[in-house]
Amino acid sequence: MIKKIALLLAIACFFWAYITLDGQRYLSVDFFRDFYQQQPLLTAGVYFSVYVVATALSIPGAALLTIVGGMVFGLWTGTLLVSFASSIGATLAFLVSRFLLRDWVQEKFSSHLSTLNKGVTEQGGFYLFGLRLIPIFPFWMINLVMGITPIKTATFYWVSQLGMLAGTLVYVNAGASLSNIEEFSAAGILTPGVISSFVLLAIFPFIARGFMRSLEQRKRYRGYKKPKKFDTNLVVIGAGSGGLVSAYIAATLKAKVTLIEKEQMGGDCLNTGCVPSKALIRAAKSMAEIKKASQLGINVAAPEVDFPKVMGRVQEVIKTIGPHDSAERYTGLGVDCVSGHARLISPWVVEVDGREISAEKIILATGARPIVPPIPGLDLVDPLTSENLWQLDTLPRRLLIVGGGAIGCELAQAFQRLGSQVTLVEMQSQLLPRDDRHVAEFMADSLSAEGVQVHTGYAAKKFASHTDGGSVFLSSEKAEDLEIAFDRVLVAIGRAANTSGFGLEELGIPLHANGTVVTDEYLRTCYPNILACGDLVGPYQLTHAASHQAWYAVVNGLLGRFKKFRVDYRVIPQVIFTDPQVARVGLNEREATEKNIAVEVTQYDLSDLDRAIADNDAKGFVKVLNAPGSDRILGATIVGPQAGELISEFVIAMKNGMGLNKMLSTIYSYPTLSEANRFVAGEWKRKHVPEKLLGILRRYLHRNLRKTD
Repeated sequence: MIKKIALLLAIACFFWAYITLDGQRYLSVDFFRDFYQQQPLLTAGVYFSVYVVATALSIPGAALLTIVGGMVFGLWTGTLLVSFASSIGATLAFLVSRFLLRDWVQEKFSSHLSTLNKGVTEQGGFYLFGLRLIPIFPFWMINLVMGITPIKTATFYWVSQLGMLAGTLVYVNAGASLSNIEEFSAAGILTPGVISSFVLLAIFPFIARGFMRSLEQRKRYRGYKKPKKFDTNLVVIGAGSGGLVSAYIAATLKAKVTLIEKEQMGGDCLNTGCVPSKALIRAAKSMAEIKKASQLGINVAAPEVDFPKVMGRVQEVIKTIGPHDSAERYTGLGVDCVSGHARLISPWVVEVDGREISAEKIILATGARPIVPPIPGLDLVDPLTSENLWQLDTLPRRLLIVGGGAIGCELAQAFQRLGSQVTLVEMQSQLLPRDDRHVAEFMADSLSAEGVQVHTGYAAKKFASHTDGGSVFLSSEKAEDLEIAFDRVLVAIGRAANTSGFGLEELGIPLHANGTVVTDEYLRTCYPNILACGDLVGPYQLTHAASHQAWYAVVNGLLGRFKKFRVDYRVIPQVIFTDPQVARVGLNEREATEKNIAVEVTQYDLSDLDRAIADNDAKGFVKVLNAPGSDRILGATIVGPQAGELISEFVIAMKNGMGLNKMLSTIYSYPTLSEANRFVAGEWKRKHVPEKLLGILRRYLHRNLRKTD
């Protein structure tokens, strides 16, 4: 501790002397030039020492001091002096940081620095070289930060010397060019030598960035031989939403495309997800409408559900839509459709059941699968998931659904309406954990009103099998434990990305903690020619989000050398197809709070909407979040009939920068549900009425009344 205090005092004394004795004047060009003519070696020694001390103490102005070196000593002598002085000074600053700060920082922030320490230990020299070559951060900051990491001092020194050499040459050359100016006039300055020096100074970061990118790619692709020619421009692995749209766009761009799918074309959405679930929901909605018909003055006999026929229609819907995603259609578009299991064996080569296909670019669109948790006894009760649910031919009398997200809520309501007694269990404190609490409460109330038994805050601990079904034991921190009997159980707790068995591990393509593939903002993996989209990437497991990403993956993959596009997630709508529906886009109140974003909230209740009243469906609301003091829309949530359709107007408005004032001035047909969007804009406007101006107007109009009298 005494040594550290002494070092800090010495540094403080140096700064005091530097300021008091006007040390800045010793850094001037005139001082060094005059002194250099009289004492060349002594001048070089003083300059070298000043540079070392200034760098060691992290005094700003290294770039200027480097240019001064070129002006005084010329290109080669200046480069020699600056290169060694800067490296020695940087190493001294590095050692000071290590001596004063490393133990304290590593101890206090050990949990946060483990990843950094591991990365520096494995590739610290490479990272440091990149930082030295491309000065994204000031060099003094790099010196201090690297001092608290495990990088070796010798490595720090030689990498710094090598990494800073190119930049040193450019800056010293600029100074040397300035020193040749005989007269500081337009004619003296605008010479080819001076202009070229400063052009080089301006473009050097771009040259360095390109060099580092090339170096990094060489390192990444080391050990793999790039084919001399390719079989196809693009290979797409997976024929779900992301893969199909990728192949479609690439074929439209006249690329040669190979689409590989090991199971059914159309992926989860067509075969086990969006399409079958919506067909089932439609049948269930018909049951609910028949039961409500008496409220409209129509008496009908008690309806009966023919469940096998319901599931038969579900399959018919899949068959009807299937041709849209078929191999025949895509073959007609020019896509080479291959059936089989694909595995990456190099960054450019895919093996399909023994056949090798080489491609310049590869897009991974392998989708996701339902998560089946390792709960004791679950395997004994033959659990259903969103994949095998559609093989049911008998309606479960008692259906347990584990998971209160979008899928769980949709299927809970559908099966309850079709005649099952549904129990819905959610481990979190509310259904729809990512939505606002009052939205979740609205959902829970709607499901409960239809007979669904909703249990939130309960975790399934174990399952037991019985001759007539099974039972689950639930535990809660705030209530008594429960045991619930069921005939069938449906697990709907989420989906995990399909990454195993495709060669990703062998190529070292990294994954996030949640299992999704790591990509950059252009959807490129660690291999720039391999891109990914859809559920494999996230953050949204939605068909339209996968289609959205597919455009970026194809364009960045095939045309990225000319222009790249960062994937835009700002306006992604989400719809839960319960009754009433829940739709949202942009921020909700929960996210705004978590991100500490100030918002203003406006809500309009559908109980006041004429069309909703006439339809006997006046339940729900429209809620808009906007920036305080502005009509700019930050997000919208709609709960009510046709919410999935109504949210589109907010999607268009947010995408095109339209505010609430423009929505308010738009003419809507009467009576329609879409009027709710204008009315919520009216509610916002009413809260922002200019009271002072209206007061003046009121006095003016009332004065006219008195004049008439």
